[in-house]
Amino acid sequence: MTAAAWVLLGLAAAFALGNWAGVICDDRRLVYVCKPATLALLIAVALTLDPTHADTRTWFVVALVFSLAGDVFLMLPRDAFVAGLASFLIGHLAYVVGLNLHSDGSWLLAIPVVIVAVLLGVRLVGGIRRNGHTGLLGPVVAYVVVITAMVASAAASGNAIALAGAVLFMVSDALIGETRFVVPRAWGPLAIIVTYHLGQALLVLSLAR
Repeated sequence: MTAAAWVLLGLAAAFALGNWAGVICDDRRLVYVCKPATLALLIAVALTLDPTHADTRTWFVVALVFSLAGDVFLMLPRDAFVAGLASFLIGHLAYVVGLNLHSDGSWLLAIPVVIVAVLLGVRLVGGIRRNGHTGLLGPVVAYVVVITAMVASAAASGNAIALAGAVLFMVSDALIGETRFVVPRAWGPLAIIVTYHLGQALLVLSLAR
């Protein structure tokens, strides 16, 4: 990690805390400022750190840019859920490519990930059907498949930090599906954003030499 990367990471952490406070206080203006700023700063961290593999960093930056677009879509007042879903799906595909460029782990580690993802997917599909959102089944199932591939790739990469980040990202997405289509929970929004930011930050840090 370079000195600049550490400074930018500290700024990202400060804006992330602001985002969490905005969620707790239901301050949408604070969220509108801090949510995109956090991802923009994490992109800057990725661009300024000393990476183990420059090509992996390139794909991770692509993933972060699409994640930033997804953040913007999902926080808009109008319902842009599908656009946000598509942005994150592309972002996860970029992570899959980056994670597989220099993989030196075992794909056996991905088996538990797939099992958990299937169980979560079944629960989510059931919730979508019960709530009459059948038009979203295709996009949501495609998204579940792609994020499963991302976490499985992290598991097989041999990079424990990347795996921790990918798992937290998956937890965040699972909570989004749970609160939107299964059972809304009062603590859901805060848990979603905390696990999301920590997951993205760990994925960025996994790049460092």
